[in-house]
Parts: sequence; structure tokens; C-alpha cells
Amino acid sequence: MKKQIYIALLLLPIVSMAQTIDRSKAPAPGKAPLIQIGNPVKFTLANGMQVFVVKNTKLPRVTASLAFDYDGFAEGDKAGVAEMAGQLLKRGTTTKSKAQLDEAVEFLGGTMSTSSQSAAVSALKSNFPALMSLMAEVVLQPALANDELEKIRKQTLSGIESSKDDADAISGNVVKKLVYGASHPYGEMMTTKTVNSITINDVKSFLSTYWKPNMAYLVFVGDIEPAVAKDLAEKSFGSWAKGTATKQNFVKPALPNQTYVAIIDRPASVQSVVTIATTVDLLPGSSNVIAGSVMNNILGGGFSGRLFANLREKHAFTYGAYSNLNPSRQVGIFEASASVRNEKTDSSVQELLREINIILNEKVGDAELSRMKNYLSGGFARSLENPATIAGFALKIAQNNLPADYYQKYLTNLAAVDAQKVQDAGKALLNTSKMHIVIVGNAKQIAKGLDKYGPVKYFDIEGNEIAAPTEAKADASLTPAVLIQKVVAAAGGKEAITAIKDLQLKGTASVMGQSLDVKQTIIMPGNAVSVMSMGGMAIMKQSVVNGKYSVNQQGMEAPITDELKEGLDEAAVIIPEQTYLAKGYKLKIVGAEKVDGKDAIDMEVTTPSGKVSHRFYDATSFLLVKTAVSQEVPGQGTVTQQQYYKAYKLVNGIQIASEEVMDMGQMKINIKYTDMKANQGLKVTDLK
Repeated sequence: MKKQIYIALLLLPIVSMAQTIDRSKAPAPGKAPLIQIGNPVKFTLANGMQVFVVKNTKLPRVTASLAFDYDGFAEGDKAGVAEMAGQLLKRGTTTKSKAQLDEAVEFLGGTMSTSSQSAAVSALKSNFPALMSLMAEVVLQPALANDELEKIRKQTLSGIESSKDDADAISGNVVKKLVYGASHPYGEMMTTKTVNSITINDVKSFLSTYWKPNMAYLVFVGDIEPAVAKDLAEKSFGSWAKGTATKQNFVKPALPNQTYVAIIDRPASVQSVVTIATTVDLLPGSSNVIAGSVMNNILGGGFSGRLFANLREKHAFTYGAYSNLNPSRQVGIFEASASVRNEKTDSSVQELLREINIILNEKVGDAELSRMKNYLSGGFARSLENPATIAGFALKIAQNNLPADYYQKYLTNLAAVDAQKVQDAGKALLNTSKMHIVIVGNAKQIAKGLDKYGPVKYFDIEGNEIAAPTEAKADASLTPAVLIQKVVAAAGGKEAITAIKDLQLKGTASVMGQSLDVKQTIIMPGNAVSVMSMGGMAIMKQSVVNGKYSVNQQGMEAPITDELKEGLDEAAVIIPEQTYLAKGYKLKIVGAEKVDGKDAIDMEVTTPSGKVSHRFYDATSFLLVKTAVSQEVPGQGTVTQQQYYKAYKLVNGIQIASEEVMDMGQMKINIKYTDMKANQGLKVTDLK
């Protein structure tokens, strides 16, 4: 009996609690804890280099990173020198060629990287001291050879050339230049001219000015004792003489007097890259950093952001819309961006601005705020599982002069963010009446109506203001029949075209960093095979041979439709325009536009099956320069595929484009034909 009474007494508090708890309401959150973050072992070498050691024995591996503390410097007409210097460092030392250095790193099973502001190595614990010695040699005894600089220059120029045809790269460059200004280091842009002006002495000057031990932090992370790390640091960099720290201060970029629209005309664009940007007064560790982070993540920090929900989920303007808010010791930046369908450019700008204004003028709801704070606190907690995070915190505290307990108090400070602080941070940082709206796209299709957001200005791909593009106009007296006559004549004339019995083009196609072999063969009348292959294996093959049609992609046969047959038949003719009128195609000259800066006549072509495409002919030479076809794709709306024809060459009396660019929006295929032959005596039986 006593035992039963004892049990009942134990249950009394539980029953009592059950009677007082209101389970219709979520419990109030507890007080955010102070995070106990392990402190790295710290010491400073005699030359001023600060060293941090984070010991972690989970893996027998060690990483060392050398980082230099400067916020950028004005490169001026040498823009690109810092980046090229960073690449040049690991291209050999005074005792080792690039090949020997690469072989030594590989032998140790390690990795080494260098950049304009850092050098880093990583290897197994047993091999780490030897790799650390190699890093010291790279930093203190670089060869800085002219021939290696020229290789880097060639690669850099190639990258610049490629970026001229990349809407995202164009947008990134122009946004920085307009937001920060051309004279600010954050706004400088590498160009062909600046890269070509860089000499080996410029590289040496950069390194001697900014790579000094008293401006550097050396961070060890991994299975290493602090005493061992100290010995390695002393051995590797202790003899490096300190120098005068060089830091430049720059005038803070001014906000525009009013919001304006900057258009970079890119007629080839099938979609617009829209960015709304502004500088922000946001120093690392300042009072608005955490509240600003919450605000930005709610607005456009990811898939759950309001911009994504609006522009993608609600309106289907884009695959994704995001925003970024980055603090800086010089000047921070805010950007909201999306790549949208041309016809929805105006609407997308409107929705981006609307969402920014809503978060500035209306307090976020409790549920949305709580969800975002939980997400950020969870991400912070997970990041602590990586020992490199602790090293990163120590580095940021040192670089930005933050309180020693800044990251220990992060969750407490995050928990203290309420709806009012989010709104206050937004209003302190953002002003939609003084922003840069930068759009890279087809001006002819997108410019109308944008002036309601502010003055519309035009810029080239290097961010220089230019006059608005003039609209190309076709000759009003030109008929499709007359245009076709001119096209045939430009190609070489009817007799020369008729004399071609077979034509074969061989070359390579570059797509997403891969190189494919391309071969096109036409045998008159009406037979053709086109093959893209890699390593002898066909990736894509399409053909029409003796009236039999086939399209095979990676071993899968595509269903043959009337529309597909028409396309294959066009590919089996030397100059397809010759056949349009005879086959009942409907032709209409609908205007003109600029293609690669030149006027081109736009002829609308409708096939017997009803497929509509556009063919553009140079208004002076009448050679084909572009084709465009649009189609509805489920989930994507209208998608336009464009193909450009360049570098015409004479082959047996007819003009053939030796370069083609297929622009499919998210992907481009660049084709170059290096072997172009006609009338080789090929037979239909040769088509395989």
C-alpha cells in the first residue's frame, strides 16, 4: 500500500502541470545561449605575421593558408595585375620550373593554390612540412618568368573575349563599374587594353608593395600541434623582412541622384539579366549586419525568399530570383537580380522593386521572421562542425577589429532581432529612389516602358555610356523574291551553286568546356548527314538519305514529324533559300535589326507545316548572319534559339560560313570548320 501511495504522489506534479499548460500555443523560445567556440592558439612572428592554429585530429591532414590584409588598390590602366600576379606565383620558383614544382606537389599528394591575396597548401600530416617548405619557396622565391606571364596573358585575354558574349559576365562587370565608379578598386574592370599593358615589372611592384609579412595572417587547421606549427611558421617565413604597410583609402561612391535604368544592348539575348543594385553603409560587425542579413534572406536569400516566390513561383518570369547583401570595410553592396524572359523584363523590374519596397515599409510577420532566424541559427551551428570555421572567425575578428566574443554572442544577437529591427536595417541601408537598375538584353525588345522607373541610359559592355542604339530599317521596296535573288547572288550565283555536287565540312564544336568533332556532308540532290562525336562515339546524328529521315541523340531515336522533315530537307540543300518559293514557303520581310553591330534584314519564314522562323541577312552583303526560331517549352514559356553565321570563306566559288554559334540561352555551342571541301566525288553510299 505504501508503494502505491508513493507512485501516486510522484504523479501529482505531472497532473498539476498538465492542468496548467495551454497546448494551443507554442512554447515561448528559450534564451539564446552563448556559444562556446574554441579559441585558436595565436602568436605573432617577429616580422609581424600573425599566426593562428586550430588543432583537429579527426583526419591526419593539415591545411595552411596565408592571407593578406588589404581591401583592394587602384590598378588603373593596369587592371588585372593583381589577378595575374596571383596566378604567376605558382608557375615556378628560382630553383624549380613550373613542371618541377607541380611534380613536387603531386609527389607529396598535396594541393597548392595562389591568388592575388592568398596562398594555401594541404596535405597529409606526414607530408605537410615538405609542402609547407614549397609554399614558402613559392611566396619568397617566385621565378616570375616572362614566358609564363605571356601564357597567363593569353588565357586571360581568352577569358575576356569569352565574357564579351556572356550576359551574366557583362552584367557583373557593368554593375560593379556603375555602382562603385571607375576610379574605385571595386569598380575597375579588366579589358584587353589593360591586360596587354601589364609587364613583369608591374607584377613585381604589386607583390613587393602588398605582400608583406606584417600584412599577413598564417592559419593552420588540422592534425598539428601548436608548437610544431610555430616551428614551421618560423622556418618558412621568419626570415621574411617586414615592410611598410600600404593601404589606400578611397572616396566613398555616391548614390545616384535618382534611380535610373542602364541598358546594355545585346541583340543576341533571348532573356534579360536584370540587376537592381546600390552601395550600402555596412561595416563588418556593425549594428545592422545581423538584422540586415535577416532582412536580405527573407527578401531573396534562397528558394524560400520572397523574390523567388514572386518571380518564379507566382509569375513564372524566371528560374530564380535572389538578393545579396555584403558588408565591407570600404563600402558594402546590395544586389537583387534575375534572368527573365525578354517580354517580362518590365514586369520583373516592377516586381523586384515592389518586393524591396514591401520589406522596407511593412514589418515582416512573426512566423516568417521566426522561420528565418531558425534557419540562420541552424546554419551557424552546423558551420561550427568544421574546424576551418573557427579559424575563419579568428581571422575575421583580427582583420575587422571585432570584439573577441563577437561570434560567441552571434546567436544571442540573432535572437534579439525583431520585426522592427529588420525594417529599421532595411530603411537604413536601402533607398529605392536612388538605385541602379542594370539590364543586359535586347534593347529593341525590352526598352519600351522602362522609363517609368527613371531615366533610361545606354552603356557598352565595358560600362561606358553611349548613345541609344538606332533602329535598323529595311528597304521598303524590297520584296522576298528580290531578297532571295540577292542572297543567291551573294552566295556565289545560281550557276556556282548548281555546280556543287557534294559539300563536306569538318571541324570542332565547343560546348560547356567540352570539345566535340563535327562533320557535315551534303550530296545533291537532297541527301545530308550531320554528326557530332566525342572520341569517335556519336553524340548526335541527324540525316536524310534517299528520303529516309533519322535523328539520333545519345542512342535515342527522335520521332520524325513533318516539322522535323522540313528542317532536315533544308540542311540537305546548299542554299535553302533557292527552294523556298517552289516548296510553298510563306515569306515576309518584317523589318531589320542590328546583328554584331551591323544592319540585318529580317525575313519571316513560314514552312508548309506552319513552323515560323526568322532569317537575318546582312543589309550590305546579303549573306545570312543569323537565324532565330521560338517555341513554347513547358515550364519555361517562350524559348528562342538563335544561330549565328560568321567568317565566310570561298569554297569552289560559293560562300560558306566557317564559324557558327548556336545560342540556346542556357547553353551555347561554338562551331569552327577547319576543313571545307566541295566536289570530292562523294556518293550517297559514302553517307554512314
